[in-house]
Amino acid sequence: MYATRQDMIDRFGEEEIQLLTDRDGSAGVIVDSVLDQMLADASAEIDGYIGGRYRLPLVTVPEVLVRLCCDIARYLLHDDRAPEQLKVRYDAAIKFLTKLGSGELSLGVLDANESGPSNNTAEIQSAGSVFARNSSKGFI
Repeated sequence: MYATRQDMIDRFGEEEIQLLTDRDGSAGVIVDSVLDQMLADASAEIDGYIGGRYRLPLVTVPEVLVRLCCDIARYLLHDDRAPEQLKVRYDAAIKFLTKLGSGELSLGVLDANESGPSNNTAEIQSAGSVFARNSSKGFI
């Protein structure tokens, strides 16, 4: 997953996350199973956009993907009741991911078709010049 429970709390506050995950109000705390499912769904949605371009799972998760995952998960947690502001953020996240997938933008990590820096370098050695004026004995 690209984001964690703590990432969601840091961005949106514990109270909002509790209200969104404790759907019937009986738990009085953040319901981790609901939150984990939405974070997994958001991560899968991100993978769908960038999977053709980047080798998954990413070794390091860029901060922009953490933010996008949180925005998508928050939108998904609101279900059909998402305010317009969250819909705008979700649409912006999808637009960004579309550009990442098409190669218009980059995460700054290796693409699926790229390989990292290699220590395999070409080295040329020579035994010296075969034909030279000083060794031609009048031929050249």
